[in-house]
Amino acid sequence: MATEVSHSWSLSYKGMTSDNIKGLVLALSSSLFIGASFIVKKKGLKKAGASGIRAGVGGFSYLYEPLWWVGMTTMIVGEIANFAAYAFAPAILVTPLGALSIIISAVLADVILKEKLHIFGILGCVLCVVGSITIVLHAPPEGEIESVKEVWDLATEPGFLLYAALVLTAVFIIIFRYIPQYGQTHIMVYIGVCSLVGSLSVMSVKALGIALKLTLSGMNQLIYPQTWAFAAVVITCVITQMNYLNKALDTFNTAVVSPIYYVMFTSLTILASVIMFKDWDRQNATQIVTEMCGFVTILSGTFLLHKTKDMVDGMCTSPSMRNSKHMDEENGFGQEGIPLKRQDSL
Repeated sequence: MATEVSHSWSLSYKGMTSDNIKGLVLALSSSLFIGASFIVKKKGLKKAGASGIRAGVGGFSYLYEPLWWVGMTTMIVGEIANFAAYAFAPAILVTPLGALSIIISAVLADVILKEKLHIFGILGCVLCVVGSITIVLHAPPEGEIESVKEVWDLATEPGFLLYAALVLTAVFIIIFRYIPQYGQTHIMVYIGVCSLVGSLSVMSVKALGIALKLTLSGMNQLIYPQTWAFAAVVITCVITQMNYLNKALDTFNTAVVSPIYYVMFTSLTILASVIMFKDWDRQNATQIVTEMCGFVTILSGTFLLHKTKDMVDGMCTSPSMRNSKHMDEENGFGQEGIPLKRQDSL
């Protein structure tokens, strides 16, 4: 019996390919740089705010602070590593690992900024790590692609064209129909646009990354118009995505925006990758279910981290504010006392 189980396991798990390992290393490096950049930039903002006008009240003194630029440079390096990771590994492996940057920033904030990490926050970190390991061990191998034309053929298949058409239709309806009426009161409006457009941007980023990887290996892909078409889609999607994400962060509390955006963006990106690159066609049912369990574990850890962050922040508020369970959303608060609207400092 034990031999049969071992044989079944060996069939379902064949180890990671070299490309997946490269993508994993790049994704982990990206999380490390991005997570650390938040702390360095915050240190720079505090230092700049001590001698000038704080950024929170419209000041730009941080632009003259070298520490802030170190943090910004670190973030750029992390984003470049994340871009490169998509060229080697499937999105179903790279995208969920973005949660590790939350862990790194939470741990560094506890050590460097002395922002206390609650015991349940530690549990959230553990859940994120366990979920990430589960996905890494069962991620599908990257398909063999030898030309950007092959990626274009995948993007123009009926299945993905239908998905892209549904996404664009939903985005236009939300922008022109719902944002004017509900943008300032319903958090899902802005985040919906960011997540839907973000799933298309990741597919284009992956296509562009593959084109650059092939070009650097000696097969020039810059001569094909498809490469520049993907580049144009990336620029358009990223600008749109950042525009509405900034509006969401400016209108609603970050502790509410971050986990909801992570869940929607990651879920839609995985769905788009499965449709376009057919990741699950190279896996059996056991591997797919295990990956989904790992993804749900990461989601649980992410929500727990942000919830406990709000608990720690709530210690600084009055007891009547913390214990109130009947806050009206019209006043900008949820039923559990989490401020839905961003609260400006006096």
